[in-house]
Amino acid sequence: MEPQNDMAVFVRVAETGNFSATARALKLTPSAVSKLIGRLEDRLGARLLHRTTRRVSLTEEGRTYYQSCLPILEAIDEAEQAINELHEEPRGLLKVNASTYFAREHIEPLIPDFLARHPELRIQLTLTDQFVDLIEQEVDVAIRIGQLPDSSLIARKLGPVRRMVVGTPSYLETHGIPRTPDDLKNHNCIILSTATSLNQWEFKGPDGPRRIEVRGNFETNNAVALHNAAIAGIGLIRAGNFTLAADIRAGRLVPVLADYETTTETNVYAVYPHSRHLSPKVRAFVDMLVDAFHPVAPWEQMG
Repeated sequence: MEPQNDMAVFVRVAETGNFSATARALKLTPSAVSKLIGRLEDRLGARLLHRTTRRVSLTEEGRTYYQSCLPILEAIDEAEQAINELHEEPRGLLKVNASTYFAREHIEPLIPDFLARHPELRIQLTLTDQFVDLIEQEVDVAIRIGQLPDSSLIARKLGPVRRMVVGTPSYLETHGIPRTPDDLKNHNCIILSTATSLNQWEFKGPDGPRRIEVRGNFETNNAVALHNAAIAGIGLIRAGNFTLAADIRAGRLVPVLADYETTTETNVYAVYPHSRHLSPKVRAFVDMLVDAFHPVAPWEQMG
């Protein structure tokens, strides 16, 4: 028997305190277990167990050896499990959370092919522009945009994002093109009613970042409605380029104040709870996202 198997038998004896119980669990005879422990003690040159007719208990050397065996056996088990999972087909229910507009433009189009490649998998996609607690909501993967707070979550970067101010050609023709951030005070700016910090539009200036409090005659708590209002020519919006890229390419929206865009790095991430063994379904989904958005994210392709 290999040394790690000797360890496993010893640990089981130490935890059950009984040769017979260990023998039943491992499908061995009590005498085989006793001989194995004796051989282990001979090899180590130390007595590991106190033996009585009813029970065995650890000696001081046995307690030390027991504590040393636990992480070794755990590491062996983890290594074998990790290799097994590499070959395991993703299956079961995968719960994904993303913001409404990002999912519509960049996640939903990827799902049909992903499900076709993994027929034993089911996806539950929830869309919300509010923060979701992955642990509490039992979410497997979430798409987060912006600076991530320190947490126990694992994050994979999918791509950089920039916030931009845009309007339709007709709006800009009627109301003029803002040349500086201060000009926004004279423009109709469409805002999110549920995200006050995003309604203070940030720009770079000669003295560092500055925020402009904007106002308008329409506000909404939904990113899709915000985008639709801009397309309808109601006013200007400030949104991520992942939202605007297709409309800019098509000429439906025109960027303004490009020289004042902040250079602070903001990214899109796939985040998921920390685990020693990443499940095949989470690994496959995150790897698919990384492949789809690299080397250049589709929202970075403005031309």
